[in-house]
Amino acid sequence: MSPRLWLVLVAVLTSLALPRAAAAEQTPLARKLAKALQSPHVAPSRTGALAVDLATGLPVYSHNLRLPLIPASNEKLAVTYAALLAFGPAYRFETEVIGEGEQEGALWRGDLVLKGYGDPTLSTLRLHALAAQVRAYGITRVSGRLVGDESFFDSKRTASGWRRSFFINESAPLSALTADRGRYRGRTSRNPAQAAAELFREALLAAGVSITGRTVMGKGADDALPLASTSSLPLLHVLRFMNRESDNFTAEVLLKQLGTQLTDQGTTFAGSAVVRQILAEQEIPLGGVRIVDGSGLSRLNRLTPATLVAMLQKGYADPLLREVLLSALPVAGRTGTLRRRMRGSPAAGRVMAKTGTTREASALSGYVKRRYVFAILQNGSPISAYSARRAQDRFAAVLATAQ
Repeated sequence: MSPRLWLVLVAVLTSLALPRAAAAEQTPLARKLAKALQSPHVAPSRTGALAVDLATGLPVYSHNLRLPLIPASNEKLAVTYAALLAFGPAYRFETEVIGEGEQEGALWRGDLVLKGYGDPTLSTLRLHALAAQVRAYGITRVSGRLVGDESFFDSKRTASGWRRSFFINESAPLSALTADRGRYRGRTSRNPAQAAAELFREALLAAGVSITGRTVMGKGADDALPLASTSSLPLLHVLRFMNRESDNFTAEVLLKQLGTQLTDQGTTFAGSAVVRQILAEQEIPLGGVRIVDGSGLSRLNRLTPATLVAMLQKGYADPLLREVLLSALPVAGRTGTLRRRMRGSPAAGRVMAKTGTTREASALSGYVKRRYVFAILQNGSPISAYSARRAQDRFAAVLATAQ
């Protein structure tokens, strides 16, 4: 096909698509949604929104649907969707104890290694369970060191585009080996793997296992002997906590997990590339999209309403993912980050959506009555979070009352 003919074809297809969009904008529902979204403190030029009827697949409202905007925590929806496709809802994160050396009666002659594989839910309780397994081997003394192994991921504790204040305040330091979300002796440690290993030493002592050597960081040998292991709850439960509470640490660790599992690189960059690859494979529109982190804390992220709605549509259409996605989202006036929003309105109990708030962005994307899917992204310098949320809540309430 000649370039000239191609341009003509594009023009024709565009002209055919425009009347449908224009017609949608003229419906009573579209006019109500447009009015709901109006706010004197949020610029229309920096707002994008799209609402689609799940039954027909047709838009009922659109505004700047392909405008790349900072998504704040709506970024977690991309990580959620990619993780469900890559791992499945039943996936579990692992942590293990391996021994380098040999057992001589009750003595382990050599080192013990606590190796993390990116479990964001590892706790002191489960470290005690690991220690009990070591003791069940008949081991009561260890002649060597206790090694904390976080080599499954890289050692970067944050992601690109984060404000300096986000470190620890908005997310615990990132590591493949973290227990109690990095809390140790009443504070968040800047070296989570070291802190996890020290907590494990205490668990071992409580189980009757003493260690002669000190606690160090290192990498376990590939031929070391497996002594104990523990698994997280299934991924669907991890995602439910992550999205309902908008937990940044879990999202970032999950992004690195995507990179490690699918490209053998436990980095934020590799995980971001995997998310983009999965979206492309699912034919999700990627124009203007930029995946930089997993939580949405980065100011460098960009998503569009069209991208978010396409992801949510695809997830809803998949019978294996639908209920997992719905259950992972906050419910208006009921749970998570929406528990105090839309109370007493028609949207209460009917809207299941992911929130997002940073200094520059406010967002809300999800489902209404299992009939509509929608996405709203609003940016500012800074954004008026109060005005943006009011507009989002009005928009969701209109959809909740639509016939």
